[in-house]
Amino acid sequence: MYNIIQLNDKNLSELQSIAQELGIKKTDSLKKEELVYKILDEQAIAGATKKVAAEKLKEERKVDRQQKRTRVTVKKESTDKVFTANKNGDLTKAKADASVAAAKVQPEAVKAPVAEAPKAPVTEKEVAVTATEAPEKAETPNSTKRKPGRPRKAKVEEKAPIPAPVPVAKKEEPKKAEPELNFETEAPKVIKKVVVEDSPILAEPEDDFIPIEDLPTEKVELPSELLGKFEATKAETPAVPVVESVPANQRPRLRLRDNNNNTPYNNNNNNNNNRNNNPRPVQQQRPAQPNANNENYSPIPERRPVVEREKVYEFDDILTGTGVLEIMQDGYGFLRSSDYNYLSSPDDIYVSQSQIKLFGLKTGDVVEGVIRPPKEGEKYFPLVKVGKINGRDPAFVRDRVPFEHLTPLFPDEKFRLCKGGYSDSMSARVVDLFAPIGKGQRALIVAQPKTGKTILMKDIANAIAANHPEVYMIMLLIDERPEEVTDMARTVNAEVIASTFDEPAERHVKIAGIVLEKAKRLVECGHDVVIFLDSITRLARAYNTVSPASGKVLSGGVDANALHKPKRFFGAARNIENGGSLTILATALIDTGSKMDEVIFEEFKGTGNMELQLDRNLSNKRIFPAVNIVASSTRRDDLLQDKQTLDRMWILRKYLADMNPIEAMDFVKDRMEKTKDNDEFLMSMNS
Repeated sequence: MYNIIQLNDKNLSELQSIAQELGIKKTDSLKKEELVYKILDEQAIAGATKKVAAEKLKEERKVDRQQKRTRVTVKKESTDKVFTANKNGDLTKAKADASVAAAKVQPEAVKAPVAEAPKAPVTEKEVAVTATEAPEKAETPNSTKRKPGRPRKAKVEEKAPIPAPVPVAKKEEPKKAEPELNFETEAPKVIKKVVVEDSPILAEPEDDFIPIEDLPTEKVELPSELLGKFEATKAETPAVPVVESVPANQRPRLRLRDNNNNTPYNNNNNNNNNRNNNPRPVQQQRPAQPNANNENYSPIPERRPVVEREKVYEFDDILTGTGVLEIMQDGYGFLRSSDYNYLSSPDDIYVSQSQIKLFGLKTGDVVEGVIRPPKEGEKYFPLVKVGKINGRDPAFVRDRVPFEHLTPLFPDEKFRLCKGGYSDSMSARVVDLFAPIGKGQRALIVAQPKTGKTILMKDIANAIAANHPEVYMIMLLIDERPEEVTDMARTVNAEVIASTFDEPAERHVKIAGIVLEKAKRLVECGHDVVIFLDSITRLARAYNTVSPASGKVLSGGVDANALHKPKRFFGAARNIENGGSLTILATALIDTGSKMDEVIFEEFKGTGNMELQLDRNLSNKRIFPAVNIVASSTRRDDLLQDKQTLDRMWILRKYLADMNPIEAMDFVKDRMEKTKDNDEFLMSMNS
């Protein structure tokens, strides 16, 4: 039995297992609070059912024992007859063997005061004392009721067969030998019969004693009658084992049920007459009583059969799901799939409001856990158990520091874009040497149309993925061509999230927001994340489209508040103190003929700490990478390069400063193609 506090401490899966044990159906569609009260109600119903069943069983046993009591009463009449005869015999024999009888009674008198009555044939003095005490304990109404029946009792005894008179000498020998042996075998029978009647209610045996005590005229004939009854009990000794076959555990039941025995005295006399005429059939009916009881008790286990329910195959702890959490306004959320670019899809996994509060989840958290199939009436796969959050233990994530409160630093760890050898691409070598990228860099690739910026980003992404497998990379393509999205997904070892140019601006904004939130949550957990954004100009256009009109419009039709959100996106890149970094490499379009693009570029021009410019003149001459070496640089590159490389790059830049972009790129490319890596290229400068 569980109380409400214990149930509230358990999680949803444990509550569902408890509910299934109690037989509650459709537990998967219930919330935790509803499931707790369902379990409490079911426990209360089960407890009440057990109590009612126990009371019903008790009543049935009571009825069965009342049926037994009628047979016990029949047997009791014969016992009372013997006991009466013993008592009368005791009146004649008490004076003869008082001392011997007292010695035999004491062991039996210690066990139970009520059991002294059946031992009367052996110890007649004690029976006489019991017989005299019994009428004193009897109630006066019962004694008054029995007085009219006194002549009838005398007639019954006259009808009994009386054997011939026996001399006194012979009468004493059976008392010493035969009655003793006879009652040793018959003692269990007398205990069962007399104790059953006399221990709870002493009224009826006392009524038998009272009329006999009032018959002093028959005292002379009673000893011979007693011996005749002893002879009759000898003939009935083969039936004693049948009486002994009654199970011991039913004796107390008979004793308890005799309390309600209200059989009239006349019926007892009639039963006595039948007993005297045919005593054997009565004893043979007695063993049949347990069988009759067994027939009555046999339906008891059938009333509550143990029905084994067919085990329903459960999918618990088998199905697992992963997704990026998006919290709705009502408090619950869904795990969005990257296959659908984090938009609504059939693969969404429902996350309850209680789970979000319990684990401190936020929008953008990557949650991995156990799910189950939707039940009838459910639309989504519900999350049953949370396994990991952003690749971390849920206990660690609960105490994380929000992204806004993390300390940003300059990038101090460089991304190695070159492995060393002739397999390195020329684009990666040029960028690694002239505009190094560090963890937490905010890089802006300024490019004109058709300058190969997408290919350059692809080369950089593959270089980072090859040399830094611990980095999580996201390729975010906004307002791009669908064929470029497919090519990027197939050639780049990164997560590609795209919103093509045929999608509405609202979708561009939504996807970009989810990607940024996901990156922030990963950084909060200490991961290094790199986002490649192509392009930030088109993302700013989308924000400008969906933003409400503020009344302030800049040149080119840009709303004054429209560029705030794309600035927040680009400004989120930072190196975090004590672990974690967010690197963003975004492309900005220039010379497109649009005034809006010029305004957007001017807004982002000074926000980055690394700038890589591409020249269309180089791409027109098919010189790739079309990087303007003179105009490209990284702020605080001294934190990323060693001193020897810095000194040599200072000399090289001083030498290339007088050249135009085409001459400078031709010179550097010609020297790099002849060397294996950048270190060898710098070593060849002295020659």
